[in-house]
Amino acid sequence: MIKGNVVELRPVAAEDMERMYLWRNDEEAATLAAGTSMAVYSNVSLDTLRALYEESVRTSRLDDKWNRFAFSIYTLEGVHIGNCDYRNVNLVTRTATIGIAILAKEYWSKGYGTDTLKTLLRFLFLRLNLNRVQLDTWSGNTRAIRAYEKCGFVVEGRLRQNEYVNGQYYDTIMMGILREEFALNH
Repeated sequence: MIKGNVVELRPVAAEDMERMYLWRNDEEAATLAAGTSMAVYSNVSLDTLRALYEESVRTSRLDDKWNRFAFSIYTLEGVHIGNCDYRNVNLVTRTATIGIAILAKEYWSKGYGTDTLKTLLRFLFLRLNLNRVQLDTWSGNTRAIRAYEKCGFVVEGRLRQNEYVNGQYYDTIMMGILREEFALNH
């Protein structure tokens, strides 16, 4: 487990699938988490999620840890509130892409996303010795963009009208942070 100030990041466990099923089938939570991909992210059965979890456990190898690793986000009180991951790790350039979703609505806008980001970044920069971390989101996800900026991410690019959410086009916002920038602020 990786502890922050108000969250801890745990490896995804089988018992997390029931909450993931509820969240992925909640239209508001799924839209914020998945944006354009909401149609394939949600409307999944619990059996499908359990099968995906079992398949990922069965096929994971120790040497895959650099390519992708997913965490469940728990409060320090033990409440599962979302998930995050890192993926596409490049060992030469020491870069990775991350994703985060606080899916339990009662924990929105209370600092859990910011603490999750800081905790994950601290792990990636200090434990895995990465130099750069990037992410992307859709421009309508303003709560997430604010959390990313609070953690030191800067906008590095914009793909105009690249997202389609709830019948409207949005830009894809690409953001990044360097290890030295994170060290200056944390």
